[in-house]
Amino acid sequence: MPAARFVDQLNAQIGNEFTAHHQYLSCAIHYDTLTMPQMAAFFYAQALEERDHAMMMVQYLLDTDADVVIPGVEAPTPAFDDVVAPVALALEQEKRVTEQVNALLRIAREESDFASEQFMGWFIKEQVEEVATMSDLLAVVTRARDDIEAIEEYVAREQGGPGEDPTAPRAAGS
Repeated sequence: MPAARFVDQLNAQIGNEFTAHHQYLSCAIHYDTLTMPQMAAFFYAQALEERDHAMMMVQYLLDTDADVVIPGVEAPTPAFDDVVAPVALALEQEKRVTEQVNALLRIAREESDFASEQFMGWFIKEQVEEVATMSDLLAVVTRARDDIEAIEEYVAREQGGPGEDPTAPRAAGS
């Protein structure tokens, strides 16, 4: 069984991941209302990815006979002033999640919880990718804020992705 301190923080992180899910849904809806289908699809996919991250954490706790406690989530920012604001918020959110994931790894190390440390390794790699993706997208959206078609073309061209990561932890319910 994982260290109690790690379990407590991982349960809190499940809430953080669901909060990110809700925030990305709000971003997707913003772009949908602006008739930006590529950006909307990108953020809907990001929302599902955050939900999957939460469910991977749930599965880990189930697999290790630890208690799963799904916390409440904060309400997302519901509206944005322009096409740049949701991406700027998403980048800040990814940086915050990176700090949270790093803290979880730190706890696992401090507690000599080697299985939990190994589990968190995938999330460390994932956060590097997430911050890089949002940083690039913010640069493009900021540059092209008045050219929605250029933003849409960039997302269509660059954000297709390679598909599922076979090294990803299994998500509960999948």
